[in-house]
Amino acid sequence: MNVYEEIRKGERGAWVSIVAYIVLSAFKLICGYLFASSALLADGFNNLTDIVASVAVLIGLRISQKPPDSDHAYGHFRAETVAALIASFIMAMVGLQVLVEAVRSWYEGNFVAPNLWSAAVAVVCALVMLGVYRYNHRLAKQINSQALMAAAKDNRSDAWVSIGAAVGIIGAQFGLPWLDKVAAIAVGLLICKTAWEIFRDSTHRLTDGFDQKELTDLRSSVARVPGVEMIKDVKARVHGSHVLVDVVIEVDGGLSLIEGHQICDRVEERLKRSHNIMNVHVHVEPKMEEGSTRNP
Repeated sequence: MNVYEEIRKGERGAWVSIVAYIVLSAFKLICGYLFASSALLADGFNNLTDIVASVAVLIGLRISQKPPDSDHAYGHFRAETVAALIASFIMAMVGLQVLVEAVRSWYEGNFVAPNLWSAAVAVVCALVMLGVYRYNHRLAKQINSQALMAAAKDNRSDAWVSIGAAVGIIGAQFGLPWLDKVAAIAVGLLICKTAWEIFRDSTHRLTDGFDQKELTDLRSSVARVPGVEMIKDVKARVHGSHVLVDVVIEVDGGLSLIEGHQICDRVEERLKRSHNIMNVHVHVEPKMEEGSTRNP
């Protein structure tokens, strides 16, 4: 299965998330109004932002399938990262709105214990989202999609948000109606936290940031390739859900051009096989003996 086939397969996970969020958000918002639950309403608004995030992932996956052209020699894989960045701003605005509404309701003293049925709604929705998480998590591992894996983690966090809402609602039944407002504030904070994490990860990728531990692993793999005498430099950057690597190595200066090229091929093959690297560029230089000089 090539890269573009994997992306098309990943669209199924995005569609599953979108359909689940549309149904669950409508269900939660209706039940939240009927049962007077601030926590359930906040959870419903949280799912509305998740629809936007899932649509952004879907659009990004669609654009990522466009082949390389004169302006995008490496393809359009970063489109999903840009879409995630836009989604993070939308999520942050909704999260702040939920917080403002919950705090305003708190100061107005509108402490009404929600109907216990709203807790049952929250628990059922949590179980559904855990099912969606398991599906997307399995699919993301199968096609090695970082974008879909991030969506799966968002599914899991939404399940925990629903469970937290249920806890707040149940607590309100025991003479603690303010606990429902606390749960709504907690949901708002979780939305903002998720938005910040997506924003931080997206900007890190777009500015060519790369995890140092992964870079060390790449260097170790190159060092184990037979014929590599020294590693002068290893650079990597994330391109959508894929990784691009630039390597500068030194080999025995007495080797022929063909032999040096074969070592480069082995480096590329190892990195692509062991680390699922999409593109590897290897520059080879001759290793000079001590005391020798290079010609200008």
